[in-house]
Amino acid sequence: MTEPAPVFAGGVDHERLTSQLRFVLETDKLKRILRRNMLVDGSRRENDAEHSWHLALAARVFAEYAPQGTDIDRVVEMLVLHDIVEIDAGDTFIFDTRETGSQADRERTAADRIFALLPEDQARHTRALWDEFEARTTPEARFAKAVDRLAPMLANWHTEGGTWVRHNVTRRQVADKVKIIADGSPALGSYAEALIEDAERRGYLAAG
Repeated sequence: MTEPAPVFAGGVDHERLTSQLRFVLETDKLKRILRRNMLVDGSRRENDAEHSWHLALAARVFAEYAPQGTDIDRVVEMLVLHDIVEIDAGDTFIFDTRETGSQADRERTAADRIFALLPEDQARHTRALWDEFEARTTPEARFAKAVDRLAPMLANWHTEGGTWVRHNVTRRQVADKVKIIADGSPALGSYAEALIEDAERRGYLAAG
């Protein structure tokens, strides 16, 4: 990894800033991790950095559909951080049982390395947010996960089935994932159900 350039600034903890710069430079790699789904216009595959930004924006826009009292700032922070582990672990296709079987271990190992690049207090904070997102034990984490699950569904519908068609994904497989959306936001869950119904009518989902 490229070392941060020297910094000469009065009143700055150089060791702390160097750690922060190292983390920021490392996470630039997220821009090169390609996801399975295409952009909504079908022009190319989406990368993880674009995905994370778009989710953070969507969480702000959809805030009114979150459970009452949900801290949207915390949701946004989770979504900005949630896929950083894929720098090491790679993108895992949600419908590939072989890949998903090892996903948790690969991503925890990545989290151990990457978040530890930060100063200790920030490392604890970011790792705790990532763990919270994965565990889905808070309204914020459940809403964040709902937005994360809805985004690829939108991309697939708008690209005439996208990865669903390419990988022969069934309605049942997609419907099973919608449970997580409904758990985080009943309103978004209802929309996702309607999207599946329409996708099936259009032939975007395989039988079964």
